[in-house]
Amino acid sequence: MAEQSAQQRAKQPRTGLAGPYGHPFHPILVTVPIGAWIAAVIFDVAAMFTAEPEAFARGAVWLTGIGIAGALVAAVFGFLDYSQLAPETRARRTATLHMMLNLIVTMFFIVAFMLRLAGGYEDWSITGFLLSLVGLGMLGVSGWLGGKLAYRYGVRVADERTQGEAFR
Repeated sequence: MAEQSAQQRAKQPRTGLAGPYGHPFHPILVTVPIGAWIAAVIFDVAAMFTAEPEAFARGAVWLTGIGIAGALVAAVFGFLDYSQLAPETRARRTATLHMMLNLIVTMFFIVAFMLRLAGGYEDWSITGFLLSLVGLGMLGVSGWLGGKLAYRYGVRVADERTQGEAFR
């Protein structure tokens, strides 16, 4: 059997746990932290403009925690895809930056979560809110890099012959 090129290898799952060929689990799982963290910021904004911010402040804490848990799960599956990338390639360097940014983003949200918990639920956390905004900004950059990995470099995307089956 001929050895696969680095590009062909990047399209294959390392294990079935990473998702089947052409349908990786990592991009599905990242929707949990993204959605939870965006919702936490929306809850913060709602808490700013209500006379009784407790429910929204409590929601922001819970949503931040859900996002952290979701990010950790998504990271495991992302690392499975990362491990298929050949060293010294542009795709690997891009994926490394994507991973590092996501780790930093998750740390921002962990700190925001701890500050929110320590502050209680009576009022919203300005520091937690600001950390969340910075985290979301960095998450946007990281998401752009993730899109570049899939849509430009074709990481874990089915090859053109497989894609062509849909157009026959």
